[in-house]
Amino acid sequence: MTTNAYKIIDHSYDVVVVGAGGAGLRAVLGLAEQGLKTACISKVFPTRSHTVAAQGGMSASLGNMGEDDWRWHMYDTVKGADWLGDQDAIEYMCKEAPDAVIELEHYGVPFSRTEDGKIYQRAFGGMTTHNGEGQARRTCAAADRTGHAILHTLYQQSLKNKAKFFIEYFALDLIMEDGECRGVMAWCLDDGTLHRFSAHTVILATGGYGRAYFSCTSAHTCTGDGNAMVLRAGLPLQDMEFVQFHPTGVYGSGCLITEGARGEGGYLTNKDGERFMERYAPNAKDLASRDVVSRSMTMEIQGGRGVGDKGDHIHLHLEHLGPDVLAERLPGISETAKIFAGVDVTRDPIPVIPTVHYNMGGIPTNYLGEVLTLRGGNPDSVVPGLMAIGEAACVSVHGGNRLGSNSLLDLVVFGRAASIRAGELLADKKGKRQTLKTGSDEEIIQRFDSVRHATGDTPTAEIRLEMQNIMQTHCAVFRTEESMQKGIDRLDPVRKQMDSVKVADRSLIWNTDLVETLELQNLVGQAVVTAHSAINRKESRGAHAREDFADRDDENWMKHTLVWVDGHEVPQIDYRPVHNYTLTDEIDFIPPKKRVY
Repeated sequence: MTTNAYKIIDHSYDVVVVGAGGAGLRAVLGLAEQGLKTACISKVFPTRSHTVAAQGGMSASLGNMGEDDWRWHMYDTVKGADWLGDQDAIEYMCKEAPDAVIELEHYGVPFSRTEDGKIYQRAFGGMTTHNGEGQARRTCAAADRTGHAILHTLYQQSLKNKAKFFIEYFALDLIMEDGECRGVMAWCLDDGTLHRFSAHTVILATGGYGRAYFSCTSAHTCTGDGNAMVLRAGLPLQDMEFVQFHPTGVYGSGCLITEGARGEGGYLTNKDGERFMERYAPNAKDLASRDVVSRSMTMEIQGGRGVGDKGDHIHLHLEHLGPDVLAERLPGISETAKIFAGVDVTRDPIPVIPTVHYNMGGIPTNYLGEVLTLRGGNPDSVVPGLMAIGEAACVSVHGGNRLGSNSLLDLVVFGRAASIRAGELLADKKGKRQTLKTGSDEEIIQRFDSVRHATGDTPTAEIRLEMQNIMQTHCAVFRTEESMQKGIDRLDPVRKQMDSVKVADRSLIWNTDLVETLELQNLVGQAVVTAHSAINRKESRGAHAREDFADRDDENWMKHTLVWVDGHEVPQIDYRPVHNYTLTDEIDFIPPKKRVY
C-alpha cells in the first residue's frame, strides 16, 4: 500500500515527550512550567504506566530516621554499580535527591510519616552510612505504593500546567534528518490515524524491555519501544548486557515483592529453614544488593536446598512482623501475596524466585539527558534534538547493577534535569514552527504498512514465546560462553522468523494484533543486542555474572559497551570510557580489587 493511503495529521510542538511514566511526567511538568509548548505521547493512560507498580520507595539522604549524608548515598551507588557508573551523574543524582523528594511532597505526594510528622524512611539493600559501616534508612516511602502516589501526583500537576496529552498513541519511529532528531511518528489506536509530530526536542521516556524475558516483574507494555527506535535510527545502545534480576518475584507469576519487605525485617530461608544469606553476605545479609541476593538464592536452589515439591524456589518470611505492621507498611504486598500466591502473609511465608526486574542498559545519555553517540570518535558527542530519561536511558548512574529505590529517584531527578536542559536549548526557538523535509517519514510508514499486511504463517505469540524462553535460559542470572552462544544461535532464526510473522487483523482501530507485533519487533532487536553484548564482556560485574570469567577485570573492562544494529547482520560493538570523575571534585572513589559485601 502506498504511504498516501494513510491519513496523516501534523502537529508542531517545542518538545514532544514519548512515555508518561515517572520520568516522562516529571519532564512534561518541568517543560510545561517553563511555558514550553509540550506534548506527551503515551500508549497507555498515564496512570497505568509501569511506574505505578513501583512499591518500596525513593532514596534520598534526608536523615529523618538516623544520620545520613549524600556522600554516603553516592558511595553506595558507585559501589552498587560495581564501579561502572558515571560518577558525575551519580553525584548529581545523590546531591539532588533530598530536594527532589521535598519538591514531590510539595506537589502533593502523600509520603508515609513518622510519629513526629517527618517523611518515613525504610532500610533498603546496599544503602549504608559511613561508607559501608552502618545500615542507612534512606528510602522515602508511601506505604508500599510509592510509584502509584508519585505517578498520580505528577499527572495531576501536568494537567494543571496545561500539558497536552496524546493518550493511547503508539510511537512508531523517530523522524531523523542529517543526524538530527526532528520529531516522531505515532499511530492513534482509537481512530487509526497516523500523527506526525515535529519538535525541536524529542525526549524518550519509554521504559525498559523486561518482556524480552519469560519471567519478569514488568508490565506487558514494557517492550523498550524507545530503545528500538534508537537502534533503527542508526544510534547505539549502552551496557545492554546488564539485566537486573530482582530476588523476590512471586513464584509462578513473577509479580514483584518489594525489597521494602526485607527492609521492614523480612528474611529468606531455604528448605531447612536456614537464613542462608548470612553465609553469602555476612554483613548485609538479606539486605545485600540485588545481584548478590539473586545469585545466592539461585545457588541454594541449584545446591538442592530450594523449597517446594520441585525444590525450585525460596521462602520469604514476613509473618513475624505482625498484622499491624504489615497492614500499615506493606498492605499492597499482603494483597499481592494473597492474590498471586494464595498466601496469608500474617501466617505463612511467600514463595519467591529471582525474576527479571530492571534494565541498567539503554540509550546512552549525559547527566543532562542528552543522547550520546560516538560521532567522530568523540564518546560524549550529542545527538541534536534527542534526549532520553528513566529506564529507557543509560545515564549511567546504575552501572552494572541498580540499588533498590534508586530507580524512582533516577526518574524524578533526570526527568527534571532534561526539562531544564531542554528549556536552555530552546530559549531562542520557543514557539517557532519546525518544518520537516518531504519524505522524511516515508520509510517509517512503509515499515508500519508492511507489518500491518504481514501474511506469514507464524503467529506473533509463538515467536515471542520462543524469544522469551531463549533469553530466560541463555542470558539469565549465571552466564557462560557456551550457553550464551547457544542463545545467540537460537535467536538468529527467531529474528529472521519476523519476516514470516502472521498478522490476522488488518484494521487500524484498536488492532491489538498489530500492536503486539510491532512490540515484538522492538523486543527482538533488543534481545539480540543484549545477548551479543553479554557474550562480548569477558568478566563478571554487577548483574552480569559469568561462571567462565568469575572475576571483575577493571584493567580490560572498566568501560561502557556501545552496540549498534544499523543494517548489519551481526551487531557492532564499541566502547565509551566510564566517567571516574565528579562534577565538583568533592569526593573521589577508587574501586577496590575485590568485591566485599
